[in-house]
Amino acid sequence: MFKSIRWSETNGDVVCPCCGSIKKPYFLKTRMQFRCKECFYTFSVTSGTIFANHKLSLQTYLLAIALFTNSVKSISALQLSRDLNVQYKTAWVLSHKIRESLKDYNSDEKFEGTCEMDGVYVNHYIRPKNNIDFRVDRRKVHKPNKRVVISLRQRAEDGDEVVGAIKTKTFVLKSENSIDIKTIAHKYIKVGTTIHADESNAYDDLTAHYDMNRVNHQIEYSGIYGENNNQSESYNARFRRMQYGNLHKLGNLYLSNYANEIAYREDTRRWNNSKIFTNILTRCLTSNVSNEFCGCWQGNKRLSERLGV
Repeated sequence: MFKSIRWSETNGDVVCPCCGSIKKPYFLKTRMQFRCKECFYTFSVTSGTIFANHKLSLQTYLLAIALFTNSVKSISALQLSRDLNVQYKTAWVLSHKIRESLKDYNSDEKFEGTCEMDGVYVNHYIRPKNNIDFRVDRRKVHKPNKRVVISLRQRAEDGDEVVGAIKTKTFVLKSENSIDIKTIAHKYIKVGTTIHADESNAYDDLTAHYDMNRVNHQIEYSGIYGENNNQSESYNARFRRMQYGNLHKLGNLYLSNYANEIAYREDTRRWNNSKIFTNILTRCLTSNVSNEFCGCWQGNKRLSERLGV
């Protein structure tokens, strides 16, 4: 399975990741590795992929991807460590490597047709002090960790009926503001596209270049002419279930990874488990070595959050 997916262009015939030779390499049974006949480079089926330098068995990786696939609202590292019988640190890095393989699953083609935009806020809650004398008015407190995840979704329509969304992109911002929203729209949405959004004034400037349909959620869920952003709200709902039901606490450093994971799960929610499993495994075996999670516990970590467009 690993060979047929890793080297699908050669129908499973092994290709040296160092020199690119397609001559059948030596197979070292004692090491379960290959050795190139041209450059004598020793490699395995996971060399140069997101699973490079792995210590776990291949069966464990297959089980991890199966568990990840079946967890429709994500899976915590603690749960994964129990299921795989590995340390928490191992499960944490493994789950994030799988999430990283999903980050570029959508092409750079611009959104068109009918799109929706909305935001969901995270890390905006300030826990009150135990004693009432030390509590402050939290409405006036600056919240430096407050972030908003903007979801941009393209509807999948069958005639006049909306049957979900076919494409989703996410962006982590410090606030739902008109400057960033306009930048997102101009970069990723074709001019003239119909966009559904709520009453937030962050979307007011899009009227000049797009056909805007707005719904005031303080009054109604859907307008009398069908104005709604229910697909973006569906994304927000699944994101909240991941946050409250599985992870419980989200830091800003890896927030973009979690946001993109939910986008992938929303876009593939009508696929069967077999198709999702194969797709994730293919992405893992065709992704390069992770710059942020390979050697993570030896100090190779992400230093800053991914903000903006």
